[in-house]
Amino acid sequence: MQFWVIQTVNAVAYGSLLFLIASGFSLIFGLMNITNLTHAAYYMLGSYLGFAVANYIGNFFLAILVAGVVIAVIGVVNYRLFLSNLQGQQLSQVLLSLGLLFVLDDVMLFIFGGYPQQITPPQILSGSIPLMGVTFPIYRLFLIGVGMISALGLYLMVEKTKMGSIIRAGVDDEETTRAMGVNINQAFVGVYALGTFLAAAGGVMGGPILGMEPRMSFVILPLALVVVIIGGLGNLRGAFFGSIIVAMLDNFGRALIPDLSYFTLFLPMALILTFKPSGLFGSVKVVD
Repeated sequence: MQFWVIQTVNAVAYGSLLFLIASGFSLIFGLMNITNLTHAAYYMLGSYLGFAVANYIGNFFLAILVAGVVIAVIGVVNYRLFLSNLQGQQLSQVLLSLGLLFVLDDVMLFIFGGYPQQITPPQILSGSIPLMGVTFPIYRLFLIGVGMISALGLYLMVEKTKMGSIIRAGVDDEETTRAMGVNINQAFVGVYALGTFLAAAGGVMGGPILGMEPRMSFVILPLALVVVIIGGLGNLRGAFFGSIIVAMLDNFGRALIPDLSYFTLFLPMALILTFKPSGLFGSVKVVD
């Protein structure tokens, strides 16, 4: 029983972290029709920048804010200079964003070296507490709380605000939304900045448990893609449940059958692509 409790809470904490990455990735992909593989690099950049800020200033929470804002600005600049000129050109988007991913990865390798690094969590989040007869790290419970609060906040933003209405309309029918006089470009920039901020903040919060190492973005990218494929494009419910499902599969796969861990992760993705290509919570747009 202790094994199942520990692995389940670990998976939910991991899923909360994946949600911070996949929610922005899904909304950017679904709303803006941009295949932005550089999104994984924003996670990596946020992690390393947060590591530098936390070491220099000594404030973990400030490191999350600084990394999120700075990387969000970098992301918007990337969108304005490059990706906005490739709207609807999927192959060009993939090649450009993948090339930027390689460049940013090498830049981090040059600056921070090839040795693994790890962010030290603040004192208030250190230690453990008893949970269902098991002693569990406070930091992982903190990640679960952040994931739940983020999911609720994003849900309220998308479902209860004017900006959310524009986002949902843009996901369903961008052309009609533009024809109604809505400045969808502002929504694009806002969604891109928010998604980038969440990925960078997730990079900082993932630092204490996942650490940082060269090519880490290429570990995160397949997971984000699997979450989006399983959950479905352009909706937060799919990103949330997709993140939990992927985290459960990945965590229990590594714990129970480590030799087949990738099989347990990518087999469900293959089945989803075969029988429900729009994802568990996605919908297929009908074009007349």
